[in-house]
Amino acid sequence: MFATLSDRLADTFKNLRGKGRLSEADIDATAREIRIALLEADVALPVVKEFVAAVKERARGEEVSQALNPAQQIVKIVNEELVSILGGETRRLRYAKSGPTVILLAGLQGAGKTTLAAKLALWLKEQGKSPLLVACDLQRPNAVTQLQVNGERVGVPVFAPEPGNGVGDPVSVARASIEEAKRTLHDVVIVDTAGRLGVDAEMMKQASDIRDAVQPDEVLFVLDAMIGQDAVATAQAFLEGVGFDGVVLTKLDGDARGGAALSVASVTGRPVMFASNGEKMTDFDLFHPDRMASRILDMGDVMTLIEQAEKAFDSEQAAKAAAKLTGQGGEFTLDDFLEQMQQVRKLGSMSKIMGMLPGMGQFRDQLENFDEREIDRIQAIIQSMTPAERANPKMIDGSRRARIAKGSGRQVSDVNNLVDRFFEARKMMMSFAQGGGMPGLPGMPGMAGGGKRGKQKAQQKKGKGRRVSGNPAKAAQQAAAAKGKAAAAPANPFGNPDGAADEVDYEAAAAALNLPKDFSKYLK
Repeated sequence: MFATLSDRLADTFKNLRGKGRLSEADIDATAREIRIALLEADVALPVVKEFVAAVKERARGEEVSQALNPAQQIVKIVNEELVSILGGETRRLRYAKSGPTVILLAGLQGAGKTTLAAKLALWLKEQGKSPLLVACDLQRPNAVTQLQVNGERVGVPVFAPEPGNGVGDPVSVARASIEEAKRTLHDVVIVDTAGRLGVDAEMMKQASDIRDAVQPDEVLFVLDAMIGQDAVATAQAFLEGVGFDGVVLTKLDGDARGGAALSVASVTGRPVMFASNGEKMTDFDLFHPDRMASRILDMGDVMTLIEQAEKAFDSEQAAKAAAKLTGQGGEFTLDDFLEQMQQVRKLGSMSKIMGMLPGMGQFRDQLENFDEREIDRIQAIIQSMTPAERANPKMIDGSRRARIAKGSGRQVSDVNNLVDRFFEARKMMMSFAQGGGMPGLPGMPGMAGGGKRGKQKAQQKKGKGRRVSGNPAKAAQQAAAAKGKAAAAPANPFGNPDGAADEVDYEAAAAALNLPKDFSKYLK
């Protein structure tokens, strides 16, 4: 959603790099670019003015003028101001001290209240609560049925004594739901109310009557993040007509410019509490202003990624895979590879996962064009193998690859690529698991320049001959000079046989040195 804003801000900060000191002109130009970026993102004008004024004031202060890297300091200021206009700190639900906690959902028709009610119920259920959904949207056709279907999907009961479709009194249903929750021992009641295509007096009166009847602990205004500037006017109307404690943003995975999300908290003075960013019932979580600001500035959202991974990953499977990678639980096979891939899929689409990593904004086009079906194709190839082939991919010869390709509906080249990529991935993962560090760092154990791989690289390097001239006469001279140099070379001072350094018995050599016993542990 914030792609346009992220790109504009990234270009703005790129112009500041390498400057040891920012002049007044630099600050003005940066502020102008930030203003344009926010206006293009459809942020409300009062919010833009306040934001840019705060950034300019702080940019002229000592924190930038005395900074070693002024450009980074500007980014830090923009990040902090973004967090501020998004609401500052994460706002969590308030629960009732006695009796069921009542949460009332209000908003326009089409904002996604009914679906969001079920998402909220599932989220509360995962928090250890026992929610009850209440169908008070008796106006919209099949709204009650939709809530019942969604409630069944998330495993939460729905209180729906009236059929809806214009029949029934929503205030009476809301009032009766509190007694029903007490009787059935539910500790949270989520009331789904009716919406309209626009703000009108009848809708406001019905919502306020339901509010007075159930005395909710939290009134949440459900806002479609894709409706742009009208979001602010709608939020203001609901704040004056019904009043609400927090905002829930829906459809954050859309392609709108995101101005509503940046404007509503600042204009209404009410924090954004939850965000819905997908069609699945699990695509719902607390809204963290600091994490959203990091996403906008292309700093990633690693904390959310970690939290989602903790929910989705099977800890026992992960522990077994880790043991295999360290060589303690057998060999890491294609079955293990497939299990890990299936666990990653539980996190959602690969483009969404990769988008949470810092600096991935520059690869946005590649992420958007990523074919999610590629994982299905890999899965089909692996599942077309026999158990023996998955356990030992080295046995997959040409005829087996042809059979696997035919069974999975792919080309032989696809099978070849998968097997080759698996061996490379396993090698890299084993290196990480065994504490190898980053590939290519000299002197690190298990990496190039140190340990086993460094030794292999040294052997390969040693195997390469010296550079020989293409001129036959000159090549003969080089050969004669090299022969004379070898004859004149002194004996190896370390006592190793020439040309056989890798075959030395180091233990015997160490014993011959007659070192003190306490040195022996350092020679193993």
